Amino acid sequence: MATRARIGLELADGSVLSAYHHWDGYESWLGRILKTHYNSKELAAELIDGGDMSVAWNDDNQPEYYSARGEECPPRLDADLCEYLLPDNSEEYAYVFRNGEWVCYNMHQFDDSKLPEIVEIPSGALAV
Repeated sequence: MATRARIGLELADGSVLSAYHHWDGYESWLGRILKTHYNSKELAAELIDGGDMSVAWNDDNQPEYYSARGEECPPRLDADLCEYLLPDNSEEYAYVFRNGEWVCYNMHQFDDSKLPEIVEIPSGALAV
């Protein structure tokens, strides 16, 4: 079963460019992958530029984009962080690279009066 996530990059104007991520969106896996292998604005942008994906890091140490199987799923642009985190999305976790680091939001904890709960991303690389 999938644990859906969205991976975003906050741009200079406050907008967020993002891509959907299908498998294992938990902070203990995807969060650590992002923190270890996509730990700069340039690397985050390169990952997101590929569009929606099944997984950000496969057995060949690369993302698996839907475009590789012929689907057109470009990155999504939201006006700001609040729009990016709207609760009508189906993702269970939302990641955003901002201020030089990855932040993970638990979308299960969404409340209309405030942003979702921030979840700590564990340190250390995965043995993949």
